[in-house]
Amino acid sequence: MSRADLVEINFDGIVGPSHNYAGLSFGNLASTRSAGAVSHPRAAALQGIAKMRANLDLGLHQGILVPHRRPNAEWLATLGTSIDQAEPALRANAMSASPMWAANAATVSPAPDTADGRCHLSVANLLTMPHRSHEWPETLAQLRLAFGDRRRFAVHSALPAPFGDEGAANHMRLAEAPGAAGVEIFVYGHPGGRYPARQHPEASRAIARRHGLDPHKTLFAAQSEEAIAAGAFHNDVVAVADGLLLLVHEQAFADRAGLYDRLRRLLPAVEIIEVPAAAVSLEDAIRSYLFNAQLVTLPGGGHALIVPRETQAIPSVRAWLQDMLAGNGPIRRVEIVDLRESMANGGGPACLRLRVVADPATIDPRFLVDVERLERIAHVVAQHWPETISSSQLGDPALRAKIAAARDELLGLLKLTDPNK
Repeated sequence: MSRADLVEINFDGIVGPSHNYAGLSFGNLASTRSAGAVSHPRAAALQGIAKMRANLDLGLHQGILVPHRRPNAEWLATLGTSIDQAEPALRANAMSASPMWAANAATVSPAPDTADGRCHLSVANLLTMPHRSHEWPETLAQLRLAFGDRRRFAVHSALPAPFGDEGAANHMRLAEAPGAAGVEIFVYGHPGGRYPARQHPEASRAIARRHGLDPHKTLFAAQSEEAIAAGAFHNDVVAVADGLLLLVHEQAFADRAGLYDRLRRLLPAVEIIEVPAAAVSLEDAIRSYLFNAQLVTLPGGGHALIVPRETQAIPSVRAWLQDMLAGNGPIRRVEIVDLRESMANGGGPACLRLRVVADPATIDPRFLVDVERLERIAHVVAQHWPETISSSQLGDPALRAKIAAARDELLGLLKLTDPNK
């Protein structure tokens, strides 16, 4: 039986005032290409807010996660240095605004799927990349505030090393409705290829165990070596799921036929839209972030695909989207959003949000937004976020002071003086 009080809420990371292009993410081709370029933190945050506003206009539920403290002085102290003494590469790692990509914040299993009937969230350790490895304590603090009702939520700390976990970016859920029991798919990579496989198989299995998932309704799938080598550093760059629909690139999985067969046996009504490599190459899919879209169910029924503007600049991707809409498939609407600043650092619409199925009334309201609240947030961003940042400025004390003051203004507005307390 489906619970009508449970809905899907997208929690987007607000792009932090330290947003810069240091090229820290090996294997993320967009991030590498942009290394050294001048970033625009104010524009980046406003673009993200505009996407959230567009989601509200579609009738979707929207939440937020706030930027982390930057620089992370505590992390630098554990390494025996400080922001003023650290070498440039280490300083850049401490200044990264990567928590904006909330899809990596945690893995979420809704209450209908778990043994104890609570929604479980496991914070990702992100240990493969130094600039992301120090995110999890502050993410944990925020999630324990937002989902503090222990009768309904269980928020778990990060898994220990060496089991790398990258959160919901390597996790999909298919279900008849948000409040119905579903099938959860954990996607992992095998090490040893051209780029690091960030999701360890044992991390995925550990999360499934501690969330109390039914083993018969939990699938584990290996990402294909071709996808990782092409730059699909997370599964959500080559596959996305919503409701009973899976949209996937032909080359996403090592054993796609086996995965599809198991999925169809568990969910006979599932629809699988596989985009052939002959129509859209892996390279075009990854460059456009076609699959790093938000695939959503509209309140009136039917699916919409929220894609970045870059999908319109690549002929094969644009043609596939046009053909899809001309057909009689389940995706009836494509919404185009401008996220050029996030895209240049390797994150599209899906990277910016963490999906949580819950009753909004059980969540700390400081983490939920409507259009009016987003306007107030946008005003703070427009007034206080730096307009530009170059990598050479990361050692500038004046810039760091501006970044800290901007974050303080936002937390004051949200009455979150310190999410770590």
